[in-house]
Amino acid sequence: MKLKRLVLILFLFGLGWTFISRAPMDQTAELVSSPRVGFLAPDFSLERLDGGDLITLSDLRGKVILVNIWASWCPPCREEMPAINRVYQEYESQGFEVLAVNTTYQDNEEDAAAFAQNLGLTFPILLDRTGEIRQLYLLRGLPSSYFIDREGIIRSVVVGGPMTETLIRTKIQELLELVP
Repeated sequence: MKLKRLVLILFLFGLGWTFISRAPMDQTAELVSSPRVGFLAPDFSLERLDGGDLITLSDLRGKVILVNIWASWCPPCREEMPAINRVYQEYESQGFEVLAVNTTYQDNEEDAAAFAQNLGLTFPILLDRTGEIRQLYLLRGLPSSYFIDREGIIRSVVVGGPMTETLIRTKIQELLELVP
């Protein structure tokens, strides 16, 4: 009987301690960056394929962002890019930005440039020459897409593809309608 009471007391103490010491749910995403839904997107700065200024993800706060990680040799990447470009052109004026991160460490700049030119891509093409993004975003497959809200929080992740234009448009519309 004493053992049962002791176990019950320890259980209640542990439950109480867990409740008291937990981080508030609304602050968790701001405390930790992680490539998962509900967390702050890991920050990065990368060079542009066109030689323009470095682009830093955190500098784009206030915009809805699609970070799309791709390679020129990836068939699903090639298939979804025209849809991403159409949605970008439609919503860019409303605060939507695409950061197309080429996995240059396993691709090459010439092929990335030809890919972008052949498809007529109008959004920034960034170069991950060292595999930094692969590590930061725990890359599991190509393409990988991260839909990020105006506050820098990842709201959706799509690994693999190709994504349809309807899926991309729906996710972007939802994020544009969110009020920070």
